[in-house]
Amino acid sequence: MTGKSRRPGSAKRASDAADTRPKSKGMAVEEAEPLMGRGGPEKRAGSMKRSANSAAAKTTERSAPGTEPAEARAKKVKPTHSTVGKKDVALPQRPKPQYEASGGAYYFGDSLELLSSDSFAALKGKVQLVVTSPPYPLNEKKSYGNLTGAKYLAWIESLAPVLSELLADDGSIVIELGNSWEKDRPVQSLLSMEALLAFTKAKGANLRLIQQFVCYNPSRLPSPAQWVTVNPLRTVDSFTHVWWLAKSDYPKADNSKVLRPYSPSMKALLKRGSYNAGLRPSEHRISTGSFLKDRGGSISHNLFELEQMQEGREPRLPNAFSLSNSASADFFHRACKEKGITPHPARMPLGLASFFIEFLTDEGDLVLDPFGGSNTTGFAAAMAGRQWIAVDASKQYVEQSKLRFEDPTLKGGKK
Repeated sequence: MTGKSRRPGSAKRASDAADTRPKSKGMAVEEAEPLMGRGGPEKRAGSMKRSANSAAAKTTERSAPGTEPAEARAKKVKPTHSTVGKKDVALPQRPKPQYEASGGAYYFGDSLELLSSDSFAALKGKVQLVVTSPPYPLNEKKSYGNLTGAKYLAWIESLAPVLSELLADDGSIVIELGNSWEKDRPVQSLLSMEALLAFTKAKGANLRLIQQFVCYNPSRLPSPAQWVTVNPLRTVDSFTHVWWLAKSDYPKADNSKVLRPYSPSMKALLKRGSYNAGLRPSEHRISTGSFLKDRGGSISHNLFELEQMQEGREPRLPNAFSLSNSASADFFHRACKEKGITPHPARMPLGLASFFIEFLTDEGDLVLDPFGGSNTTGFAAAMAGRQWIAVDASKQYVEQSKLRFEDPTLKGGKK
């Protein structure tokens, strides 16, 4: 999770944005590798930029009687990611940022009040990606501050039109939300689902759910402790929801930029040049050449592992982020420890922010995190050569986030 602005300020409603459906008639559909093995080198192929044409491929055919293949019925759309003529967005100077670094600025204050203020009006339609982890819809208070119950739903609903108005027509909003439990009961709350619906259906926001992702953390402490450890009645709540929303059915996106390395079995298949083709139990008919073109990696899945789920299986980035918040090896954690600073307790995994920044934006695009916290999003955006803006209502977290930009790896990244 990034940071936590708390107060449900007045929401500025945005007019419904027109759908920006691309006019091209071809959808680049890339084959997923066959499920013939697991594992692979611990390196990331996702930073590779590939053209839409290189992503086009023969696809598997569904052989259900009396129906044409689903892929044949799909409209074909080419990913768009051009930086030609792109100009840097002028960052607001009122209020004065707490600091500026690597193409971005961090502001102190309430997110709703700042982002709906006149000084931020110039950003309308210029934010390509909002990626954030707002205070979770919990039924009890946390140290970083959060609303509960009906107040939370009203607050998150008021946030949607403000963010939508700032968003480019082909921009995206990515929100990480955890689960919640009913107070003093071993019953999971519907609050997180209600929060998604309230945000998506907010009047004037014109949003729709593009895709759901799940972020699994096997190192997460047993929770809710009362019903997992004290009373052994439930299993560990070990994942968060990541919701991808947009104003258009076709937001800017290109999955060829976030490919996973091929598994050893897929590499062997490509080298061998043959495999067991034909009809599968799923009623897909696999042709003799479907999987023989090397595209540089396999298409990413919508399940993220912070660590590998199977012992002995090597992680395959970007789906296996060996970057959980419990790891003490990262620069930010070490710097906080050396300076006697208690780091933000609910930091978004760096790999999670990086994945969506690579997937949904291009170099030079503007990325916003309205709940910046320790500024994982801003740091990830800077590393990828994007502009960034962060806002948070805690000066403590704003100040500690400056340590991220002392990280020597940033010097080797794009600025």
